[in-house]
Amino acid sequence: MENRFNRICLVILDSVGIGEMPDAAAWGDEGSDTIGNTLKAKSVALPNMQRLGLGNIKALNGVPAIESPQGSFGRCALFSNGKDTATGHWEIAGIVLKKAFPTFPNGFPDEVISRFIKEANVPGVLGNIPASGTEIIKELGEEHVRTGKPIVYTSADSVFQIAAHEGVIPIERQYEICQIARQMLDGENKVGRVIARPFIGENSATFKRTENRHDYAVPPPPDNLLPLLSENGLDVVCIGKIASIYDSVGVTEDLTAKNNDQSIDQTINALNADSHGLIFSNLVDFDMLFGHRRDPEGYSLALAHFDERLPEILDALNEDDLLIITADHGNDPTFRGTDHTREYVPLLVYGKNAKPGVDLGIRGSLADIGQTTAENFGLRLSAGESFLEMI
Repeated sequence: MENRFNRICLVILDSVGIGEMPDAAAWGDEGSDTIGNTLKAKSVALPNMQRLGLGNIKALNGVPAIESPQGSFGRCALFSNGKDTATGHWEIAGIVLKKAFPTFPNGFPDEVISRFIKEANVPGVLGNIPASGTEIIKELGEEHVRTGKPIVYTSADSVFQIAAHEGVIPIERQYEICQIARQMLDGENKVGRVIARPFIGENSATFKRTENRHDYAVPPPPDNLLPLLSENGLDVVCIGKIASIYDSVGVTEDLTAKNNDQSIDQTINALNADSHGLIFSNLVDFDMLFGHRRDPEGYSLALAHFDERLPEILDALNEDDLLIITADHGNDPTFRGTDHTREYVPLLVYGKNAKPGVDLGIRGSLADIGQTTAENFGLRLSAGESFLEMI
């Protein structure tokens, strides 16, 4: 069967949710609306996403619906039990989690920390609390430099994060102890990701995280979109943290990108290269720099910046390419706390040979995106309902 689209370019605007899901109250997230509340806090123009149909999904401050959008539009529910990075991305690939990854709101158990100290051969740890990554290096960074003890912390997400100064613990050694942590965190302590969080600087006033972050994810079940595509001879080009989220399973090319601009640049590079299959990118700044730090102004400006650069992506599309813009969860920067929020995610679909202006409605799962991609290439996932015929 001839593929309708030669390539599908899937762009994840990390954490850009579009309103609370019906079960948001059970997660403590009633009233959350990442993009809606952000635009209320600081209105910015988003003309290019508006033309694709963003304002047609729901009423947004400064982004009204238009009569004839160039793209198709809708929103997706997160069907899995969770609201974190791995859960959202895995569901896009057709993996629906019935049990959420464990979280540690009181820090990790003593036996976990003791084992980590022994197996990683470190002189102890600092922290072991839920914390903002930028704040904890201000608080404990100088003690870390004096003692050599790595800083361990978590968040409301399912993560075991290790912060260390690159001049105290060299970066390759940081990666090594993260790999040790990944191997030992199993069973009821099997967090979604172990993350290396290197930093530099002279003191608490000048410490800053570097772009040498590295994620060590739980390997996903093999029955998912990425290996399904690659095992059938298709390209799976991953940009930013995508490869690490899937533990590189099924990835045929991994393009490095540490921030939104680099991810956009690499997405354009991938579109300008010769490929057949999936181009899959993540724009991390929305979540990492502005959502968790509860910075609605920064979040709005980041949305505006992406919108300004969106025409570059559109111009790089071939006649037989399809662009899908979505998110993995919410992270309302106007909401209490620092956690992700249980929200629908936007769905914008555009291709030069795709139907414009189709209301894709409320999709039952992010897996609908993966199923649409699979169907385009004559394949099928075990979860999700394709909307390929609608577009």
